[in-house]
Amino acid sequence: MLAKRSDNPRQIRRLLALAAVYDGMSRADAARVGGMDRQTLRDWVHRFNEEGPEGLMDRPHSGRPRWLSEAQMRELAEIVETSPDPELDGVVRWRRVDLQQVIEERFGVSYSERAISDLLRALSFSYISGRPQHPRQDPEVLEGFKKTSPARSLLT
Repeated sequence: MLAKRSDNPRQIRRLLALAAVYDGMSRADAARVGGMDRQTLRDWVHRFNEEGPEGLMDRPHSGRPRWLSEAQMRELAEIVETSPDPELDGVVRWRRVDLQQVIEERFGVSYSERAISDLLRALSFSYISGRPQHPRQDPEVLEGFKKTSPARSLLT
């Protein structure tokens, strides 16, 4: 059965609704099985007849194009990858609100903070960031504060 081989839950639901129709169930009941109305079921039947099981997959939505070009997106990725200069940028690490300001200044495009998250996700950046360090932090002083346990004897 096609529904068993599919990984897409929406396609499976549509296939099961179509199978119910082919098994003799009324169109209204089969549509309820698939979580849709009769007209929607009819539309899926037409797509299935024209394109086969692949026609029951969701098609990608085009959406609105980005306001930044590919070159600007690459430049934004470089900005994010290189940590900000505290003296020049005024921040120790990039936050969305900071990147929002940088994008507006450099590219003349105004994005919301939420849209900045979408841009960062498109550039394969995650929410996780390293813990910021103060620019004048001395690594040798930090080593003195690290807790170390004395070595335990294995013979005890």
